Amino acid sequence: MPEISTKAKYDIEYAKNKLKRIPLDVQKEKYEEIKAAATAAGESVNGYIKKAVDERMERDNV
Repeated sequence: MPEISTKAKYDIEYAKNKLKRIPLDVQKEKYEEIKAAATAAGESVNGYIKKAVDERMERDNV
């Protein structure tokens, strides 16, 4: 079993302390639409979704 690098240990610890995962289930067709939109915007699916959430929260004054 390979030894975990210092960076990998840091990344794991950072994620444990600073991040919260949000599971999101979408139909495969919807995922493909989101992926296509993200690609067209030059973003990852994750980044595209995060930006959409931020924009909605700003619009709703949250």
